[in-house]
Amino acid sequence: MQTAQWQAVYLHGKGGNAREAEHYRALLPGWRVTGLDYRAQTPWEAREEFLAYFKAARRDGTKVLVIANSIGAFFAMQALDETRVDRALFVSPVVDMERLIETMMAGEGITEPELRQRGEIKTEFGETLSWRYLQDVRQHPIRWRVPTAILYGSGDALMPRETVEAFARRTGAALTVMEGGEHWFHTKAQMQFLDAWVRANTVDLAEEPDERKETD
Repeated sequence: MQTAQWQAVYLHGKGGNAREAEHYRALLPGWRVTGLDYRAQTPWEAREEFLAYFKAARRDGTKVLVIANSIGAFFAMQALDETRVDRALFVSPVVDMERLIETMMAGEGITEPELRQRGEIKTEFGETLSWRYLQDVRQHPIRWRVPTAILYGSGDALMPRETVEAFARRTGAALTVMEGGEHWFHTKAQMQFLDAWVRANTVDLAEEPDERKETD
């Protein structure tokens, strides 16, 4: 019996880039680690772009681990499923985009009828709220069945802890909370915590039997 061959694909968050995948190469020696420099800005664009990329990633028979940060995790859950991804590691994932949009609308005093009428509204904090985006999120609820581990910082100002905990219960994801962590893991202590978490959640994969390559 042969062991599975794994590759990791990194999906950055807003303002990030594919070069961030370099950080994970040192944590996953012997793996092929790539970063997807995606252009998608909306879930419907992600569904098209991600499907093509991950379909190609599967062609050599390897298994795929997706490591996704923030909105990159949301796009992954919108575009992919267990036929494209074998395991997932999500860092500060946006697990309830509808709630996030509604929270931003409430903060700006924007009503649904107003957003529907205007189509798009640019907020004072630089985000553009879109009626089409909100409707797409509602029409495509997340149904995620890929074995997943989530890293969440207790100080995350974007996703409430109870929202992430509810998502983890619903999907069976393993949730790790760093007390004092933030949405953006960037300090020395936060990165050390993240690195240990990645190693702990990938140590078993090299020994996992690959049924597709099993020989008599």
